[in-house]
Amino acid sequence: MKKAVIVSLLFVLLSVPMVLAQSITAELDYDPTVCWDGNDTSDACYAMMEAFPAPDFENIVQDRTTLSTYSFWRVGPEAVNLFDGPGGNVIGQIPAGFNFINAIDLSVDGWLQRVGGEWVQRSDAQYVEASYYTGVLVSEDWQYPFAEILDRTGIYASLQPGEAGSAESGYVTRRYDVLNIFAEELDAEGNLWYLIGPNSWVRQEFVSKFEPIEKPEDITSERWFAVDLFEQTLTAYEGETAVFTSLISSGLPDTETNEGVFEIWARLDRDAMSGATGAPNAYALQDVPWTMYFDGGISLHGTYWHDDFGYRRSRGCVNLSISDARWVFDWANATEPNEDGEIVNQVYVFSSQEYENET
Repeated sequence: MKKAVIVSLLFVLLSVPMVLAQSITAELDYDPTVCWDGNDTSDACYAMMEAFPAPDFENIVQDRTTLSTYSFWRVGPEAVNLFDGPGGNVIGQIPAGFNFINAIDLSVDGWLQRVGGEWVQRSDAQYVEASYYTGVLVSEDWQYPFAEILDRTGIYASLQPGEAGSAESGYVTRRYDVLNIFAEELDAEGNLWYLIGPNSWVRQEFVSKFEPIEKPEDITSERWFAVDLFEQTLTAYEGETAVFTSLISSGLPDTETNEGVFEIWARLDRDAMSGATGAPNAYALQDVPWTMYFDGGISLHGTYWHDDFGYRRSRGCVNLSISDARWVFDWANATEPNEDGEIVNQVYVFSSQEYENET
């Protein structure tokens, strides 16, 4: 009997620190400012980092319908013949370039039938799995920045800004990890670093930073999008309130996405895209999903040919994952029509900072 009482008492005593820790966590509101101004090693900062390692946001649902229905294949890069049937007659050609098709019939060994009916030899094509990446629905009270890891190499975070990565930090970068930013600091060479956890600093180049902005004066639509070319992010706003944010890929230096305020003028659940035929940078893409044009031929659209969101990759368009593009497309089209019965959505393209060593 005495042994049982002692064991019970010991259990209670051991439980007290855990209960106290849970109580302290429950009483905290997220406030990274306790880590600012050199206070990154304070008890208050450590408590904040332990209680809130990542933002409490929910990922959107993946667009499994599109991801499972479409079958995307890269063809070329040399010119590829088109046939009227398996082993049949050549009836055309896909010019050399960066070309993708949507295959609708894989039943014949060694052959693919693309949208449009023509056939391609399977030896001329390579299957490409689209990205399953998704952005997040943010809370109405979102006000502090957070980071999403872009690095693919799996490096250790640094103990201090400017130092090499260290296993002592306890954190290894994993692409698309979402983490809170508790502080920012420049190293001796002027490089910007973010504090993402206790004794864990990462360089700005390894992440994209998400941060809400004020509604520009030129934005008059209730539902609108902000595209940050420096951070490679898109955020959807309802009035002044952010509701969704995600990584994108915008135009490369020679085909940059234009800055400014634009209005979405066309919406297509899928569209073919091509350009520069005969040139070294020629491309032809079948069935680009969830496309919304806003700057001439420049659009927000789903992307099946890469998973490099957070880095510039496009000929000027704003590349989104298929799931993100579906969410953005549906959300924008659910906008309340104006007095003329029209759905109006605007896109604000800006750059929060300038790229260094631009080529």
